[in-house]
Amino acid sequence: QLQLVESGGGLVQPGGSLRLSCVASDFTLDYYAIAWFRQAPGKEREGVSCVISTGSSTNFADSVKGRFTIDRDNAKNTVYLQMNNLKLEDTAVYYCAARRGPCSVYGPAYNDWGQGTQVTVSS
Repeated sequence: QLQLVESGGGLVQPGGSLRLSCVASDFTLDYYAIAWFRQAPGKEREGVSCVISTGSSTNFADSVKGRFTIDRDNAKNTVYLQMNNLKLEDTAVYYCAARRGPCSVYGPAYNDWGQGTQVTVSS
């Protein structure tokens, strides 16, 4: 199984920003689409954003459009999720996941997952 490690979560006030990182530790991300998912307590896992292997195409859930951006630095083997104007409802554990091929909003399409990083938006 591929190793993915998320970081950058934390506690932030509404309207604040966080930048999450997803680093591949034992393989190169160059050939993988990388997605971010999140899961809040008592809720189903939700696809947040995805970027294809080349970085030339991205997609976002409607709930985060205009607030979140995703980009990748293949030289650093890292994908970033920049989250701006955070809202209370963004509170969740955020996971990154990898798959060969195009992006998918379907969680089971991804074989490899990180352990997650907690994002808490609270005043």
